[in-house]
Order: sequence, then C-alpha cells, then structure tokens
Amino acid sequence: MLVLSDQVGIVVSAALLHCCYWTRLKWVPVRPPFHSVFVAHLLFFASRVSFFFGGALFSAIFFRHLPELDAFPPLAQAVVKSVYVAATLFGLFCYSLELDRFGKAIEGWPPDRCE
Repeated sequence: MLVLSDQVGIVVSAALLHCCYWTRLKWVPVRPPFHSVFVAHLLFFASRVSFFFGGALFSAIFFRHLPELDAFPPLAQAVVKSVYVAATLFGLFCYSLELDRFGKAIEGWPPDRCE
C-alpha cells in the first residue's frame, strides 16, 4: 500500500518530468554541439532501449504483484494507480522522443525535421 508521501513523490516526479519535456519542446530549439552519424546512432539506440526497459520494468512489477491480489482494489484506487503508471510510461516515451530529436540534430538533419 502506498503511503501519502510516496503518492506525492510519484505525482511530483511525473509532473516535473512532463513539465521539463513540454517546456523544452515548446521553447528550446535543438542545436547540436557537433555532427556525427555514429553518436546519432548511439542516441537512437539509447532512445529505443530506454523505452524498452521502462516497459519491461513495468511488466516485471505488474506480474510480480499480480498474484498478491486476492480481490480487485476499490475503483478509485485502481484508477489513481493506473493514472500513475500511464503518466510515468508516457513520460518515458517523451524522454525517448527527446533523445530521437537530439540524435536527428547531431546526425545533421535540417532543423525543421528535428522538431
């Protein structure tokens, strides 16, 4: 069972992750420090791997705790926990998109295709 401080930490972390991403996407252009196809490919790889491992971690936690459920939790609690998970996974997806965007810029794509 999550205590209130854990829930506040989850909400604040997810909100901070999303605020940083959307602020950067809206107002900070991507300016590559250098151009390198190899480094760009490493960033593309990191992007895919970060989202893959985030999903795998979610799956491991879900299947680890699934047998502990004797009955479904109350509807409100299930909805809140589902929102936590969805917000966190969406944050990981946004992070992987940002790595893709930076990789495209380093690879040498035109600025309008990096957005």
